[in-house]
Amino acid sequence: MSALPPAEAHALEEGLAFTPRYDAQGLIVCITIEAATKAVLMVAYMNELALSKTIETGIAHYWSRSRQSLWRKGDTSGQVQKVVSLEVDCDQDALLLTVEPGGDGKACHTGRKSCFYRRLDPVSGRLVLAD
Repeated sequence: MSALPPAEAHALEEGLAFTPRYDAQGLIVCITIEAATKAVLMVAYMNELALSKTIETGIAHYWSRSRQSLWRKGDTSGQVQKVVSLEVDCDQDALLLTVEPGGDGKACHTGRKSCFYRRLDPVSGRLVLAD
């Protein structure tokens, strides 16, 4: 994304107009956390349609980059994510979605609660299972 003139940047960063900034592919990153625990569940992308469906329905919708299609979280897994809040970062190019996960609460396609189930061991430089 190109830099904005100072007046536009100030309006974007300090104003109350919701003006999400999509990347060159028409996507915006979305970090999704669980309302009860604040644990990060997943990172996904939304396009304009996914964001508008999320706002309209109160259920998380994302854009699948691999399938090039809209998907409503939980349609096949039962892990429907009910939106509690949606926040935008300072320059409006990233979203933070707080949700109440449905089903058994496993957000990851691997069957885990979170997509962040590994961490880097700083000594060995290898991945280990997170606590």
